[in-house]
Amino acid sequence: MTGLTDLGVAAIRDGVAKGTFTAVEVAAAFNVNVAAASALNAFIVTTPELAVEAAKATDARRAAGQPLGKLGGVPIGMKDLFATKGVQTTAASHILEGFVPEYESTVSQNLWDAGAGMLGKLNLDQFAMGSSNETSYFGNVISPWRRSDGGNAALAPGGSSGGSSTAVAARLAPAATGTDTGGSIRQPAAFTGISGIKPTYGRCSRWGIVAFASSLDQAGPMARDVRDCAIMLEAMAGFDPKDATSLDLLVPAWEAGLSGDLTGKKVGVPAEYRIDGMDADVAASWDQGIAWLKDAGAEIVEISLPHTKYALPAYYIIAPAEASSNLARYDGVRYGLRDLPDGAGLQDMYAATRAAGFGAEVKRRILIGTYVLSAGFYDAYYTQAQKVRTLIAQDFKNAFTLCDVILAPTAPTAAFGLGEKSDDPLAMYLNDVFAVPASLAGLPAMSVPAGLNREGLPLGLQIIGRAFDEQGVLNAGLAIESRAQFSARPERWW
Repeated sequence: MTGLTDLGVAAIRDGVAKGTFTAVEVAAAFNVNVAAASALNAFIVTTPELAVEAAKATDARRAAGQPLGKLGGVPIGMKDLFATKGVQTTAASHILEGFVPEYESTVSQNLWDAGAGMLGKLNLDQFAMGSSNETSYFGNVISPWRRSDGGNAALAPGGSSGGSSTAVAARLAPAATGTDTGGSIRQPAAFTGISGIKPTYGRCSRWGIVAFASSLDQAGPMARDVRDCAIMLEAMAGFDPKDATSLDLLVPAWEAGLSGDLTGKKVGVPAEYRIDGMDADVAASWDQGIAWLKDAGAEIVEISLPHTKYALPAYYIIAPAEASSNLARYDGVRYGLRDLPDGAGLQDMYAATRAAGFGAEVKRRILIGTYVLSAGFYDAYYTQAQKVRTLIAQDFKNAFTLCDVILAPTAPTAAFGLGEKSDDPLAMYLNDVFAVPASLAGLPAMSVPAGLNREGLPLGLQIIGRAFDEQGVLNAGLAIESRAQFSARPERWW
């Protein structure tokens, strides 16, 4: 059956439930697309047999008249940061190559329990550290998009969830999991013309997710549209006693609550996000988004987030500090790579294993993190950054006395070429300038596609909401989506 891979989560779920097509037919169609797209390097490991196995179970439940689950018949891609029992989990790092967990992450187990099947493990920036998916030990992911001016330069799919964004945009999967530490769901979603939401910190369990920065990491869905993100998030979220930061709250019915009518709502526009030298297409897209939300019934209000300019420096102190602590466990003793030179002692093994196993960007962040946590510098850097984080959270709290959601660009530019920023870490870090503040404050934030720039590349708009108000974020995203009518897709070249 043709056209199945053009369907999203809701259409597949409903079609399987009605018997319009079988879950096995869906899984087979996506498996064909995955196998034909190796040039994109979106997957580290493919698991076609697991997708078919889950599909057969769904078809059997339907034949028996049993409930199919929220994601019955939907095959998805799993970012290779989530532990998957019996399937290699690497965090895109050589130091974990060959590691096969004996357990399942809580988020992935929730998805399997909801009826989803796994197409494979998706590529990412190593240990989720990066904004272009160029730091993976398994090679960079290539965006399915190309500039419309005829240039054939390979483009970055965003990061760290670049494999997820490419898989969804290229119709290799109807949806995928991502993780967002400082924008790693939202920025790649914007770069590839899809939707993605980072929920409130604690909505989705971190248990079984390879840690980068524990106070910032949060799982979330990436999909073709807002409704599909809502469906995925309902399945992923929930309280988990194995995660001390998990929110003990009921999971709302986000899909049922979707409404693009924003009558009576106020949308804040932060003055500090209008940075000097802002890309003209990004600025125009933001203005268009404001007009769309007005049309949806919202009142637009100017707000101030005065400590925004300190967010990126604070993030790049806090996140590496936590990474230097989390990554200390990779020592060559318990699991993963072990490099033991002849005659080497324990310290030599540690050094050799980490030198061989970690990539350059991971090493850079470990060094930064260790430095800011060291004696004599802890108070000067780490303590000060945590104080700034508190001020940023207070800025958002003050702003939400004036508005219900905040509208801003997702990223300062459209997708850039692979290699264009890889030799300039500061330029690469600036890709997160609009995404990091919401992460530091632990707030829900979403990117939705808003149109194309003059080079024919997607641009995203970001909606930030109050803590626990994913519904408000999704509804504002739906209001934009219904007016943007974004239907562009990359022309197949792979």
